[in-house]
Amino acid sequence: MKKIYYLKTCDTCRRMLKEMDTSEYILQEIKMEPITVQQLDELYKFTKNYEVLFSKLAKKYKQMDLKNQSLTEKDYRQLLLDEYTFLKRPVIITNGEVTVGSAKKRVDH
Repeated sequence: MKKIYYLKTCDTCRRMLKEMDTSEYILQEIKMEPITVQQLDELYKFTKNYEVLFSKLAKKYKQMDLKNQSLTEKDYRQLLLDEYTFLKRPVIITNGEVTVGSAKKRVDH
């Protein structure tokens, strides 16, 4: 499977999508089509960690004072489902490999 979760207003997403051939990918804009429980659980199978998928740079992270809270994996999962801006983006799935955010690191399945 080849899929990209992105946000059209995200500069990093726009830059990365422009640099790659996305013709074989399913593109999901997460503001217009929020990530589902099933999709998030599928991503978890790759990462084995919800925190890896979570963006601590999101404005709401600071607004909600989350840095001063002890968040569990269950908390990260619920926050990701509640607020699309918490998903670190883009998330690129390419045949069993996942790249999260702009980092070159990959999470192998």
